[in-house]
Amino acid sequence: MRLILVRHTRPAVPENVCYGATDLDVASTFEEEAARVIEALPPAERLVTSPLRRCRLLAERIGAARALAPVIDARLREMDFGAWENVPWESIPRAELDAWAADFLHARPHGGESVHMLRGRAGAAIDDYRRSGLSHVVVTHAGIIKALRVRSREPEGWRSSVGFGEMVPLPEMGSR
Repeated sequence: MRLILVRHTRPAVPENVCYGATDLDVASTFEEEAARVIEALPPAERLVTSPLRRCRLLAERIGAARALAPVIDARLREMDFGAWENVPWESIPRAELDAWAADFLHARPHGGESVHMLRGRAGAAIDDYRRSGLSHVVVTHAGIIKALRVRSREPEGWRSSVGFGEMVPLPEMGSR
């Protein structure tokens, strides 16, 4: 049983803007990026996606190419950054960023979701997929992918870079 995580393609948002739960459209490069993902993607028995448009559109394109109906799973949505959503990173008060860095897993200076909350729902989704015994393609976000890397014992998972349209296979057995 294989689990392949796929980050969505480039969204239509300016550089250096904090976004997570915002339902952004895809960038003008979507067609080319989606074609590259589909070409490189290994076979799977099930396709699941975040409900956010930037993931759903890619999942729909994958589904059409692979004869798979995408299943929406709200647990795969990106972190809710609360008051920081759609704010340029350089405009977020330094004290709030420092508070987040001081307690990265539990702090919520933005009033949204904590990293711990994100990790919990992402882990629950992956556990469900593993129990099914089916190979999955999971179209989601960088935050979810990083959380699942850490859960799979990649110590630098939070610091890892995940490019738009990048595929990340998860090891067979993740830790809890």
